[in-house]
Amino acid sequence: MPVRTSIILFLTAFFLLRLIGITNPPLEVEHNWRQTTVAMVARNFVEVDANPLYPRIDIAGEKTGITGMEFPLLNYLIYLVSLLFGYEHWYGRLINLVVSTIGCFYFFKLIREYWSDQMALRATMLLTFSIWFEFSRKIMPDTFSMSLIIIALYWAVRFTKRTNFAWKELALFACFASLGVLSKIPSGYLLAVLAFVVFDTSQPLQKRGALTVAGVVAMVPAVWWYFYWSPHLVDTYGFTHFFSGRSWGTGIRQIGENLHMTLKKFYDTALKFSGFALFLWGAYKSVVSGKKDVLPLFLLANAAFLIIVFKSGSAFPKHSYYIIPFVPVMAWIAAYGLEFIPRKWAMALVVVVGIEGIANQQHDFRIKESEMALMNLENDLDKFTETADLVLINSGQLPTPMYIAHRKGWVMSNEEIMHTDTLQKQIDRGLQVIVILKKSYGTEMVPPLGTRVLNNDDYAIYRVGKEH
Repeated sequence: MPVRTSIILFLTAFFLLRLIGITNPPLEVEHNWRQTTVAMVARNFVEVDANPLYPRIDIAGEKTGITGMEFPLLNYLIYLVSLLFGYEHWYGRLINLVVSTIGCFYFFKLIREYWSDQMALRATMLLTFSIWFEFSRKIMPDTFSMSLIIIALYWAVRFTKRTNFAWKELALFACFASLGVLSKIPSGYLLAVLAFVVFDTSQPLQKRGALTVAGVVAMVPAVWWYFYWSPHLVDTYGFTHFFSGRSWGTGIRQIGENLHMTLKKFYDTALKFSGFALFLWGAYKSVVSGKKDVLPLFLLANAAFLIIVFKSGSAFPKHSYYIIPFVPVMAWIAAYGLEFIPRKWAMALVVVVGIEGIANQQHDFRIKESEMALMNLENDLDKFTETADLVLINSGQLPTPMYIAHRKGWVMSNEEIMHTDTLQKQIDRGLQVIVILKKSYGTEMVPPLGTRVLNNDDYAIYRVGKEH
């Protein structure tokens, strides 16, 4: 079977596999909070204001919720689909899955530009089995943005390989690079590998100059958004949501203090243990093989990603999705190592990685029964409150229950809620309802103020406010 046919069948099969549970609410254990912040913004585009320059979330209390964050490209695509079919959260899952699958196909095409079809096939399979498998179906921009960057790199390569000056390829590179970095700025680190093209004297000066200019122009929207507009929104509307990184000193120190958990993101989270072993083998072969088509690129990608790691600081070992931008590099290097192993054994090793990877991510397809109980919260609130009533939920810093409740307000810990003065301040700001979660996202308590209007095994609802 031709390799191109094999990759299309493989990606189609894994696309269909990940459609299982695609309509599930964003309540899976891993990073439900991150998904609901994306979904909040999308839903507010539908219900409040569709201007993408003013994204808003639901946990800013009496404020508008407008705040600085990653450019809401994925969120806005959800909004656009909602214009046709009405809002549903799972559009975000499906859009991400479609784009991430296309990204894998372009990953295959990109590697095939320089290496064998078999290496491209294996690398793409490894990428699909990686953490990419799980996060490509979440309402999150991580694999989404990396896919856009991979597509951009492919068109940059095609631009350099065309004998004529290919305006279409150059424009596609600039467009996808700009959208990828806008969606999630750390994803743009991989564009650093284009330095080898820019400084390659065998390339015509005109092409190198054009690629440089296109790359700089592509970064302008992201620079404006992240370094001017996003901080402006925070200052103007008084609510901070977006994490913009640590200082160099703090970041390096925090990585050192959490070195084991940082390394675990590479040897466990990314490709699991079997995949990491192949990655180490590939890294070793890139050093000892004597070929210059892999090692320089690998070293540059490592150096560029190290900047992301240090700027992330303690957030990197804490959150599994921070490793996602580096996973395509790991899959590529692992596949390179497989080039030095007999074909039969190489594919067997890829299958082993696939079995381990999927076995450790299959939980993402299921929602716990205790979590699903929250799906009744909105209907129960509708019985006793108006949609515009501001709500306080004892979910700590987690926004997930607020999104499920389809309300706006505050999220706090039990300890904070137990302080009468703190609670009274929120009432003075317009608080009218308290939701006390008993199992998921919170533990049972009785607030010092309020009249209970509903009580069940999963949560209790209290009315507060001046009229109570």
